[in-house]
Amino acid sequence: MIAAPVIDLTRPETFPSRRVESWKYTDLQRILREAPPESGPAALKGFGPYGDLGRETIAFANGRPVGVRDFIASGPQTLRLRFVSDAEGTGHTASARIVARPGARLLLLESHEGHGSAYVAHNRVEIDVAEDAEVTRIVLVDEPEDAISVCNADVNLRPGGRYYQTILSTGARLQRLETRLSQGAKGADARLDASYVLKGARHTDMTTVVDHLAENGTTSQLTKGVVHDNGRGVFQGKIVVERGADGTDARMGHHALIASDRGEIDAKPELIIYADDVQCAHGNTVGTLDESALFYMQQRGIPLEEARGLLAQAFLMEVVERIENEPAREIAREWLTAKL
Repeated sequence: MIAAPVIDLTRPETFPSRRVESWKYTDLQRILREAPPESGPAALKGFGPYGDLGRETIAFANGRPVGVRDFIASGPQTLRLRFVSDAEGTGHTASARIVARPGARLLLLESHEGHGSAYVAHNRVEIDVAEDAEVTRIVLVDEPEDAISVCNADVNLRPGGRYYQTILSTGARLQRLETRLSQGAKGADARLDASYVLKGARHTDMTTVVDHLAENGTTSQLTKGVVHDNGRGVFQGKIVVERGADGTDARMGHHALIASDRGEIDAKPELIIYADDVQCAHGNTVGTLDESALFYMQQRGIPLEEARGLLAQAFLMEVVERIENEPAREIAREWLTAKL
């Protein structure tokens, strides 16, 4: 797997630009030319969007851990992982490591909670999923429109493990949510889903790289987005099937709607296959809201903006419905509905 650029907020020369192919649509160096001042301490506010689920929590406030920064799961457990930014024009970095031991069933409820303005946040998550372990990661990202944020998730999925991920985001001035998954295969199963809703001039970049290393692994991906106003959505999905990874079944789909004349979608799905006897496919569509459906709804007394919201909701909820944990699915549904 091609290594990702290592970003250090104290060293501007490490900020990727469009000259780096994988950062072509999200030029961090153009917007962030100098190292931001370090963010000062901040206090946690409330309990986050998952406040009613689970008790065990790892939290960071402006990059500083509030307690421990690592977690080891054994058996069925729920963990809330909170990245809280409350800063004005400064920058901070946080890093967490999650390990699921054999037989663990971990529900990882992750939130990126932005307050203040014009901050720069770089958050990193390492997740190790052992053989016969299962991790379900649900991520809600809610940040100010003038923030810059990058989140890197590196997932090591051992043979026979299971990893299920759903990311919901509303973007920021520049935002990148990147997942790199090392697929151990031999029965390992992964699902990487995402939804984004962009308004104003918000930007989000959903980038994934999945590397199938051995035979008989499965990966399913579904990303859906709706872009309003001057928003810009980016999807980059790459699945690599290495030599010897026969029997791989990998599917990737990205589908987006542009709800304005000025919105933009950039999509780059890729399959790189070095093995035989595989089933791999990818699809990408970009369109607009169904005008006939909008007309039909208006004829029945539904105002235009409400009709647009209902159609967008129906379009995006397919991603949410794939979340198997019911309480977490309900929180995700309410959160996304409120953003439409």
